[in-house]
Amino acid sequence: MKLNETLENLRVSYQASSLDIGDCHQDPFEQFNKWFDESVKSMCDEPNAFVLSTIKENKPRSRVVLLKGIIDKAFLFYTNYESAKGLEIENNPYASMNFLWLPLQRQVRIEGVLSKVSEQQSNQYFQKRPRGSQLGAIASPQSKKVSSRQELEGMFHQTERKYEGIESVPRPSHWGGYALTPHYIEFWQGRSNRLHDRICFQKVNNQWELYRLAP
Repeated sequence: MKLNETLENLRVSYQASSLDIGDCHQDPFEQFNKWFDESVKSMCDEPNAFVLSTIKENKPRSRVVLLKGIIDKAFLFYTNYESAKGLEIENNPYASMNFLWLPLQRQVRIEGVLSKVSEQQSNQYFQKRPRGSQLGAIASPQSKKVSSRQELEGMFHQTERKYEGIESVPRPSHWGGYALTPHYIEFWQGRSNRLHDRICFQKVNNQWELYRLAP
């Protein structure tokens, strides 16, 4: 197949940078902040986008989510608690995040445990969202079947009419934040000849251990 030939011949030589243990901050959050700042400056699309993987019936499920903060050594995002991922998290709080910053030839893998943030934190963030996003969070029965685009837009317009003239839209109880507290963070830097740099932080007895993995 032509597609397979194309895929087999797609190759990139990674030579943008390097990473060694001596280059890393001893605090993985400081190292993440450094790399994240550089990803923003690189002008890559959606630098806060990451793949979130959760578990349903011992099977992994993934989707792209947006990071919205780092507070108290935890990575924050927001979603519908009644969505597919919300129900999966309720049944199994272990999850992973994967950031990919292609212009810098870097990725960061994060594994840990998810928990809901406080209602106060969720309320504060919800009020910062654009009004349309607030109404969409209320209107959309996320991950549930809908018959058509028209039905979905009808739900939105109904919600829009309900809150017409109301300046501050209240956060729905089914929507809020999660915080992932990590026990493993891996920084990957692409290198030539597939000898990529993989520098890992692992939590052992409440302390971060730092080591290198073979690619």
